[in-house]
Amino acid sequence: MTAATESGAARAPRKPYVSYAVASALGLGYLKPGPGTWGSLAGVVICALPAWVLPFVVEHYNGVGLEPVRIGNQFADPFVAFQIAIAVLIAALGLLCADRVSRYSTVKDPQFVVIDEVSGQQLTLLLGGFVARRGAHVIQGILWANHPLAVFGAIEPNWKYLLLGFILFRAFDIWKPFPARQAESLPGGLGIMADDWVAAVYSAAVIWIARWFGL
Repeated sequence: MTAATESGAARAPRKPYVSYAVASALGLGYLKPGPGTWGSLAGVVICALPAWVLPFVVEHYNGVGLEPVRIGNQFADPFVAFQIAIAVLIAALGLLCADRVSRYSTVKDPQFVVIDEVSGQQLTLLLGGFVARRGAHVIQGILWANHPLAVFGAIEPNWKYLLLGFILFRAFDIWKPFPARQAESLPGGLGIMADDWVAAVYSAAVIWIARWFGL
């Protein structure tokens, strides 16, 4: 090995292993077939567990309940806030880690990067109203339970809306209606993540329509 080669090797960037782990959703992106589907399933689980498990554990096993917090003349449920915080965290990590992996691999959108599907699937369910069980009652209360707009409140957790949200997001993520495909051209991690967020908005809109018709 020549001195020039040794110098070049010394300057080679170190592989961002943590970013690879996050971007691949802890390795789910390497599963076959359909790594994006595996990423979406992870998004469903991450959204559903707080909605079902946390309120049950806190209120039944610990014998205590976290009361809704008054903010002005509105109420905010701690479990809903937790779900939103997790979604924001994953979106932010996705932007950072997907960008680093893309730069290191010199591939615009590596197939094993599925943190965008995780984030998009979460956003689909949250925008569609799938939040913690008690949060459903809190939000319905804010929207006046008998008011027609209450249909846009939170959904009581159930497998039908989880399945609907999953199918819709996968369909829109593959179809990429405007401006999802255009969002892919954005630079770095934003281009990787943004098209899935657009797909999530479309998916949530269809969930609202389904709820309006009582499906």
